[in-house]
Order: sequence, then C-alpha cells, then structure tokens
Amino acid sequence: MKTFDVAVVGGGIVGLATAWRLLEKDPRLSVVLLEKEGEAGAHQTGHNSGVIHSGLYYKPGSEKAKTCVEGGRLLLEFCRTYGVPYEICGKLVVATSEEELPRLDELARRGRENGVAGLRELGPEELRKIEPNAAGIKALHVPPTGITNYGVVARTLAAELSKKGVELRFLSRVTVLSSGGSEVRIVAGGQELAARHAVSCSGLHADRVARLDGVDAGVRIVPFRGEYYKLAPGREGLVKGLLYPVPDPRFPFLGVHFTRLVGGGAEAGPNAVPALAREGYTKTSFNLRDMWDEATYPGVWRLAAKHGGMALGELHRSFFKGAFVKALQKLMPGIRGEDLVAGGAGVRAQALRRDGTLEDDFVLAPHGRIVHVLNAPSPAATASLAIGDRIAARVLAMRG
Repeated sequence: MKTFDVAVVGGGIVGLATAWRLLEKDPRLSVVLLEKEGEAGAHQTGHNSGVIHSGLYYKPGSEKAKTCVEGGRLLLEFCRTYGVPYEICGKLVVATSEEELPRLDELARRGRENGVAGLRELGPEELRKIEPNAAGIKALHVPPTGITNYGVVARTLAAELSKKGVELRFLSRVTVLSSGGSEVRIVAGGQELAARHAVSCSGLHADRVARLDGVDAGVRIVPFRGEYYKLAPGREGLVKGLLYPVPDPRFPFLGVHFTRLVGGGAEAGPNAVPALAREGYTKTSFNLRDMWDEATYPGVWRLAAKHGGMALGELHRSFFKGAFVKALQKLMPGIRGEDLVAGGAGVRAQALRRDGTLEDDFVLAPHGRIVHVLNAPSPAATASLAIGDRIAARVLAMRG
C-alpha cells in the first residue's frame, strides 16, 4: 500500500489549485490527486461560464471578497505564464428601475471597499456607448472583469502538476476515507492507499465525502442547474462585453445575463433551476438517491416555503423560451427568440443548512488529518488559487 504526504480528493479547479499551492509551499511533498471522472474539471469547473470575477458582489471582509481579488490576480498570472487564453473585457451592471438604484450604489460601495479598481457609475447615454443594445437608467462599469475557459485552466493545472511529480489518478472514486489514527486511510477506484494528510474538494458530493470521514457537515449539498442559450451565429455582436442585471440580495444567484466567451461567441443565462440530480445537466436528468436526499432534508422544505415563488419562476423560464427571452429583454429590449439557440448547462453545488438558509461563504472544516471543503460556490473558480493557498496552509499547519 503506497503512502503519500497529502491526498487531494477531487480534480476540479479547487482541488487542482490546492495541490498546486501545496507544492509551491513545499516542493518535496508527495501528492496524489484522486478524481472519479476520466479527466480534470469534468463538472462545475468544466461547465463554468468562464467569468473572471472582480470582487464586486461580496461582503467586505468575507472570504469570498478577500480570495476573489487575490485569486483573480493569481489566476491571470497563471494564464499568462502557461498560455491559457483570457481577456479583460469589462462588465456593466445595469439598473433598469428606480428600486434597483440603492442596490447598485451598495455594489459600488462594496466593490471600492474590496479594492476593485476603476469603478465608474454611468448614465443611460454613457452605458450605451459601451453596450449599444443595452437599456437602463444607471449602470456600474467594472473594467477589471474578464473571461477565460476554466476547463482549459484545469487541464493545464493537471498537466503541470503531473510534470511536478503529482500522481493523478483518474477514474478513482473514493469509497473509504478515514482520518483516525496516525494516517488517512483511503480506498479509491478499488485500490487502497494512505496519506499523512488529506483534503476533500468534492464539490457536488462534498457532504457525502465528509460523511465517509464521520463528519456531520451541518449542510446538505442541493444542486441547482443553470441553463444557457447561445447567441445565434451572426448575432454575437449584440453584446460587446459582459452585461449583468442588479442582483437580488435575497438569492445567491446573479440573474440571467450576457457573457462573451473567450473562444468566440456569447451566452445568455443562466437561470437557477432546482435539479433532481447532482450531475443533472438536462431537464430530464433524475437520480433516485439525489432526489431522496433532497426530499428528506428539512432545509429543502424550509427553503421552498421561503422562496417557492422564485423556484417556480426559474422553472417557468426553463421550459418556456419566451419567458427566458422576456427576462433578457429587461437588459436588452431588442433581443428576440430567434437571436438565441440552445446552449449548455451547469450544476451548482449549493450548501443548504437545516433551517433553510443558503450558505453564502466558503466553508472549510478540518477533521483529524483531513480538511473538508464543504462549500465553494462562485467565485470559487476565480478565487481558486487563493482558496488553495489557504487550504494548503491549514494542511501544513497540521503537519507541525
């Protein structure tokens, strides 16, 4: 049975970034990365919209705020060093009604407190100079926001980690994870191994992997599917950069928006539909175990009681294109159904507490010799190298 210094469970961008930062801090470490799929970044990372967030939205002082700004800088350095395509295209957050203006002002305040550079508040004429097809009564221009392809980032990280000696084990689902005693015992892909310490970055299955280790996470992962349309060929020019609505502070989602893609083209979306499978990328996706976990968790019913109307609205936009288009027309009145073609979808792993509260910030839970990442929602991709740095520091502190 092979023994490593550190085992990382999960080959998404946070797990990869953690392994990367561990080796930066101590290149002598022997590290194994365990991933149940056949490649890196197969789920949340590979279905990400690709936005490099600036740190605008997050409560000052929160881990999201601190790691987003720091992580964005580190991500750009990585992309430049290893030739990963990216573009700093800027973003507009647009208020379309008077009631949204105080929330837009609060975003500007948060952004400045978080150190987001170059923020400008624009009137209707100025915003149309940047986005000629947009409409609104006021906008916030966020120049540092960019785009990349996080699937490419993940695969590049994996390739570079392999060069540095990290053992990448794909098709290795973890079925045993125990931190009792002087080392961590793991069974992955039917093979047993050991590690002096471990990190679980298991995304959509974070709570289940924690339970393997006897950890009561205090949260349940509830999946939300985000569906996109693509702008039809020849209509990609309707949006010049990134175009967002003012978010509703009651929900951890940013509302349907327009996003340019670093490889060309543009997307519109996503919605946020309650999913019936943790890896459910289509409207008909269904997993009995996942469905049962949701149906028997009190937090789901409490969430539904508070926000059932929102969920019904998202489902309506999911099944009726006209409703999706109507939501987009608040930002871009001239867009029509024929301007959009079916796009892809992603699934967000959202941690939910028993009282129906959506966990908003990143959550790390050390247990024995293992650090469990129990919640890493957006902007985790942008912030990944900064989050990985914090996780790596905890692991090395455990070693003494």
